[in-house]
Amino acid sequence: MNEEEKSEVNETEVNEATEASETNEVNEPEVTEPEKQAEDGADNAEENEDNKIAEELKAVKDQLLRTMAEYDNFRKRSQREKDALRADIITNVTSKFLPVMDNLERALAAECSDENYKSGVKMIFDSFCETLKGLGVEEIKSDGETFSPNYHQAVQKVPGGEVESGKIVQTFAKGYKIGDKVIRFAIVAVAE
Repeated sequence: MNEEEKSEVNETEVNEATEASETNEVNEPEVTEPEKQAEDGADNAEENEDNKIAEELKAVKDQLLRTMAEYDNFRKRSQREKDALRADIITNVTSKFLPVMDNLERALAAECSDENYKSGVKMIFDSFCETLKGLGVEEIKSDGETFSPNYHQAVQKVPGGEVESGKIVQTFAKGYKIGDKVIRFAIVAVAE
C-alpha cells in the first residue's frame, strides 16, 4: 500500500468512528451462552473457594481456641499440683521435726536453776514456732475444745465431773496442721 491508500483507509476508519459516536452506538461484543456459563462457573468456583477458605479459617480458629483452653487448664492443674506438692513436702519435713519441738517444750517445762540456760531454750523454741508459722503450720487447739476426730486422737476417757462430756480434758501431744491437712493429730484425753 502506498501513502495515499493508507491515508484513505485511516480517513474511512475515523469517519466511521465519528459516525458511531454521534449516533451513540456502542458495538458491544455479543456474549454467547457458553461464555455466560463459563463466567458463571468461574464465579461459582471463586465463591466455592471463598467458602472453603472461610471453613478452613473457622476450623483453625476453633483449634486455636481449644489449644488455648487446654494450655490454660494445664497451667491451672500444674499450679494445683505444685501447691499440693508443697504442702506434702512441708508436712513430711515438719513431721520429722515435731519430736524435737516436743523435747524443747519438755525442756521448758522442766525445773532449771540456770535462768540464762532456760531463756536460751525458750528463744530456740520461739524461733522454731515462728519458722513453722512462716511455713503455714498451725497448732491444733485442744484443751477445753470439743473432741473432733478430724483433728484429735483420743487415747483415754476420763470421768467428766465438772467438764462437759465430749470435751478435751488433757493434751498429751500437741497436734499440727497446714491448711486443712493434718500433720499430726493432737493426742488427748476426753471427758466421758
